[in-house]
Amino acid sequence: MNRSRFKAAGLVLALFPIPILWCIAFSQGWLDRAENWATDVRFQHRGELTATANIIYVDIDDISLDPKEIGGWPWSRHYFAQVSRTLIDEAGVKAVGIDVVLSDTGIAEVADRQRIVEGNIEFARFLWPNPPVVLAASFAADQYRDINGQLFQRSLPVIAEGLPPVEEIEAPEVPSFLVGRQFPFSPAGVGIIDIEDGVTRRVPLFAPSNVRTFYHFSIELLRRYWGLGPNAVRVTGNYLEFVGDNGELIAEVPLEDQQFLQINWFSKWIAPELNPRISFKDVYFYSLNLHSDNPAAVESARAFFAQPVFRDAIVLIGPVAPLLQDLAPTPFDASPVPKVGVHGNVLKTILSGRYLTEWEPRQVYAMVFLLTFIVGIMSVWGGASAVGARVLAALVLGGYTWLCFHFFQTLDLVLPLVAPVGSALSTALVAAVWQVVEEQKAKGQIRGMFGTYLSPAVVDSMVESGRDPELGGHDAEITAYFSDIQSFSSFSEVLTSSQLGDLLNEYLTVCTDIIQAEGGTLDKYIGDAVVAMFGAPVDLENHAYKACLVSQLVHRRLDDLREKWTAEGDKWPDTVHRMRTRIGLNTGECMIGNMGSRSRFNYTMMGDNVNLAARMESGAKSWGAFTLVTESTKLACEKHGGDRILFRPLGRIVVKGRSQPVPIHEITGLREDASDRTLECLAQFETGMAKYHARDWSGALAAFARSASLEPLQPGFSPGVSNTPSLVYQRIVANMRDNPPPPDWDGVYVMTEK
Repeated sequence: MNRSRFKAAGLVLALFPIPILWCIAFSQGWLDRAENWATDVRFQHRGELTATANIIYVDIDDISLDPKEIGGWPWSRHYFAQVSRTLIDEAGVKAVGIDVVLSDTGIAEVADRQRIVEGNIEFARFLWPNPPVVLAASFAADQYRDINGQLFQRSLPVIAEGLPPVEEIEAPEVPSFLVGRQFPFSPAGVGIIDIEDGVTRRVPLFAPSNVRTFYHFSIELLRRYWGLGPNAVRVTGNYLEFVGDNGELIAEVPLEDQQFLQINWFSKWIAPELNPRISFKDVYFYSLNLHSDNPAAVESARAFFAQPVFRDAIVLIGPVAPLLQDLAPTPFDASPVPKVGVHGNVLKTILSGRYLTEWEPRQVYAMVFLLTFIVGIMSVWGGASAVGARVLAALVLGGYTWLCFHFFQTLDLVLPLVAPVGSALSTALVAAVWQVVEEQKAKGQIRGMFGTYLSPAVVDSMVESGRDPELGGHDAEITAYFSDIQSFSSFSEVLTSSQLGDLLNEYLTVCTDIIQAEGGTLDKYIGDAVVAMFGAPVDLENHAYKACLVSQLVHRRLDDLREKWTAEGDKWPDTVHRMRTRIGLNTGECMIGNMGSRSRFNYTMMGDNVNLAARMESGAKSWGAFTLVTESTKLACEKHGGDRILFRPLGRIVVKGRSQPVPIHEITGLREDASDRTLECLAQFETGMAKYHARDWSGALAAFARSASLEPLQPGFSPGVSNTPSLVYQRIVANMRDNPPPPDWDGVYVMTEK
């Protein structure tokens, strides 16, 4: 991992206060609404479930409240007695739950007291033997007054919030109705119907009070459904257990916060196949028909209660009419629906054993930090414009979201979604913005440092690469480029200083533009000389090929300039019309970096391979060539697209200042520009070189004479050309013929000039 990768990791770590804030928000409950929404979306994505439990709803609906049917609310307890008795005795249901707090405290003074008491007595006689009927109790009333008018405060005791002494915990409002002038009746089968903060997500399975521990409505129903005694329910640690008379564990219900059950909702409220519903008035009138004098009515009633749906069912009697205002939204129902459905889904959750589970807070915090770190690193990896890293970050977030939905559907596991994803997204966003700002600053610094000798495209490449230039010097393989105008000293003799400046500026601009366009880096100008490098400060895999290509593009562009200068007539002397440049290239490891004093420095290259490139430029004149390169440059060029470059081997030489021979090559031109004449010249020259190394001096002279006549640049015809490689080798061979080399001669030519 290079420095930019460490910087990316450091940036994400520096932003860890963001996930810390998300963890705090999660722990304080500030994200509850959002997390609940995310859970609701998972319910809807999972879809409805079929429960094995047989739950039937008997609706206290608008039709039942119609004065033409049963009549307005509150009802006489007679109706509940009649319906409950018939459902148990005739229909064969196992338990009946009445989701109404049946208390006489809410009965108006104008009500028919005698009729009310008669209904109470009937209901009390039915309930006295303790049938499988459960009535509702509730902590929901915030304040109430006792018979003496004293004000008391009542609220659901939540264990996780800390409890006062048990004797100070007021009991819930329980069913209590008069059966005589001074004798209120309180049935034994009672369960609390409270939900948490009015939201249909969690219910308290029990609550302590100064009277006794009250269990939830659904728990009391299940106890009767399984035929268990009053001591069959116990709370041990984080579980509520149902235990049979023989000590057998019948069910173990996990508790959240030592008290609550999270409801696994099985369906929306309007789902006839999953939530069978019958109007209270239908059940009531069919129950009356059982005792009718009309045989047909009796038979119809018996057929009604003989329906298989009733057999061994749990019946929930509850208000569904909007007038009774017992409504709330659910994960499946955005609009409020009857809260009696809460008890049905609690029963289905326990009977199916499909309990929703959540991670412990420490696991949530760990996931927040882990996902934030992974997504944060990926989002800033590779720089502000690294699209692939951001796509990968998005895939990680998408993958985690998919896991949240998958585990909910298959394992009933509610993974945290808002906190981890929110933390990861916000951290990645802040990191990306921060990175853009920092990279813009870095880009400005790099432009200030390298803009004078690098093309804008290369500067941008340095920033996009995510790597800072290694200042102070480091070793790297590059291709060094040296060029110099042929016989430039003579120019100053025929040009004014103004003309000389204009000429150099035009020439150097052309050279520099070509170098930078191909990814090269300008090192310096030394008078008319241009020094450049390819492969630094930004890596360039095909740096040798680029350098070779630039050499030919410069020659091609100089041809155009000569034509332009010639067309300008007397503005320029004949020396300018014949201007040519020589270029030397070498590829190898060099030291590159900012060199100089602390107050003034230059990004440059140093080393033996740089010196060798300079020797190629200066030595090109001796070989009648205008581009001379070492074999290392030729091989590296051919490795990366070099088939476009035409090379002519000129043998091996020992340059001044070195002892080891170096194979050298002329770049004759670009293959697309080469004529058949040029290709034949190269073939004849190759024949001459073979005969030269074989000491066939006559054969070599003949071959070089043929190649000399085919040279693309001809002395006296091509402007500025006075020599060619073929003519040079003709002289060398003639000298060898007249002065034969020793027997151990290996073809190496030793240069005596730089």
